[in-house]
Amino acid sequence: MTRFESLHAWLDWQEKLHPRPIDLGLARVAGVYRQLNPKQKKPPTITVAGTNGKGSCVAFLEAMYRSAGYRVGAYTSPHILRYNERIRIDGVPVEDALICEAFTRIDAARGDTSLSYFEFGTLAALSIFADADLDIQLLEVGLGGRLDAVNIVDPDAAVVTTIALDHVDWLGHTEDAIGREKAGIFRRGVAAIVGDQQAPRSVIETAEQVGAVVRQMGNAFTYRKQLNNWEWRCAETEIRQLPSPAFKGEHQYRNASAAIMAINALQPLLAVSDDAIRQGVHSAQLRGRFQLIAGEPRILLDVGHNPQAVQTLIDYLHEYFPEIRIHAVFAMMRDKDIAGVLNMMRDKVAYWYLAPLVNPRAASPDMLETIFQQQGLDNVRSGFADFTEAFQAARQNVRQDELLLIFGSFFLVSEYLSKFS
Repeated sequence: MTRFESLHAWLDWQEKLHPRPIDLGLARVAGVYRQLNPKQKKPPTITVAGTNGKGSCVAFLEAMYRSAGYRVGAYTSPHILRYNERIRIDGVPVEDALICEAFTRIDAARGDTSLSYFEFGTLAALSIFADADLDIQLLEVGLGGRLDAVNIVDPDAAVVTTIALDHVDWLGHTEDAIGREKAGIFRRGVAAIVGDQQAPRSVIETAEQVGAVVRQMGNAFTYRKQLNNWEWRCAETEIRQLPSPAFKGEHQYRNASAAIMAINALQPLLAVSDDAIRQGVHSAQLRGRFQLIAGEPRILLDVGHNPQAVQTLIDYLHEYFPEIRIHAVFAMMRDKDIAGVLNMMRDKVAYWYLAPLVNPRAASPDMLETIFQQQGLDNVRSGFADFTEAFQAARQNVRQDELLLIFGSFFLVSEYLSKFS
């Protein structure tokens, strides 16, 4: 018997069920997973962790495997508009009914075990994928790696994209500590792809300790840009005349390269041609990362919410919008390095508009105003009732030859896309 009839009702209940929204640890979720799937049935699996670049790497993998004709499941988070975006089969979000059926199975299997919102979603994705006759499943870690719910599944290849300070209250206050947590997805005898040439030593040490097969950017594989294309190479092979990545920014060459290395590691299991890789690099899709909305004024959406991600945004703005005056609608979660982000963007943004978000984790406008004052930034407008009011104020003030930037949070980008796209 199902507890609820609608997906909305299920999600509303899950948000209130567990005492903590983030509760790292595998014991509870692994126990329920064993009840749901006692034979540990799963398709071949690639798990992707990292501070930034996880979503891009999964999008590249998804597009390349689909271009090769494989049936692909992808689990990612968070979503932009609809919860269903988190669980995709062949690029299509699954229907409400399928998710509700999975939630009903999980609810029956868990007994009196309390699960978080994210744990319910992870188990739902794994349950749906186990019955979907997939050729491969792609799992994006939500937070960290070692203790994230996704890590209950042993991958056939694992990718760590980048390491930077983020979620320090849960993962540690140094890049070494955070790297060790993210490298917790590595397994003995399994390819461990490290997409950061300057990854903390702890990432490589953890991989070596568990006996993983380390493949690090700059050592095991690399890329080289040319005039109109680029090439990827590792010890065994090279792929030439690759098109520019579907997503803008130098870092996307690194994300695409890490994805190609994962595909190369699994070639004996799932063969992918060079042409399929080329097509996937060009056709991958990802909303909210350097997403440019044409019009007057031009609007740029970016979900970057930590200094490393914001540095890639600055690099992008330098390359594509040099000398352009920028108006920014801004919000961030209160546990982020807001001061660090503002300090990095102070010379890029001419005018700021602080948008309130209906989210308990969001920094309040008062908190943001205080941080702006501490940073000596006074070109700020606040006091808006909601995102829409902040956005409308920015749009009225920005000139046609200027840029309107909306950045700092997935939730902020979601607000724009749900109301104005």
